[in-house]
Amino acid sequence: MNALLIATVFAASLAGFCALGLAMDRHSEDVFGRGSTPGPWRRWLQLGGSVALCLSLVASLRAAGHSIGWVLWLGALTAAAQTVVGLLSYAPRRFHWVASAAAAIAVLTGLGCLVLAALGD
Repeated sequence: MNALLIATVFAASLAGFCALGLAMDRHSEDVFGRGSTPGPWRRWLQLGGSVALCLSLVASLRAAGHSIGWVLWLGALTAAAQTVVGLLSYAPRRFHWVASAAAAIAVLTGLGCLVLAALGD
């Protein structure tokens, strides 16, 4: 298995769940303070979270194949969901920094995998 793809799986799962969490009023208030809601960003956060979770599925299936890839993806989803719950419970003010870092890592590792795949052919 490619370590870069596995990093993409977890980072994209974490970024996806962070985006979906920030799309909710309650969690947005926890992170950014009382009275702040996602407003017009709600749909973009939901779309971005869904796309990130789909990216993690594609990376998982590419990393481990179609039989083990699903198990890898479910494990990454579980670990990412527990990380998001822990962040929202114990460090909500740092949540958006972790979400931004996870999204950046997911994009960069995804692009790295595409470049490596293009050079390998």
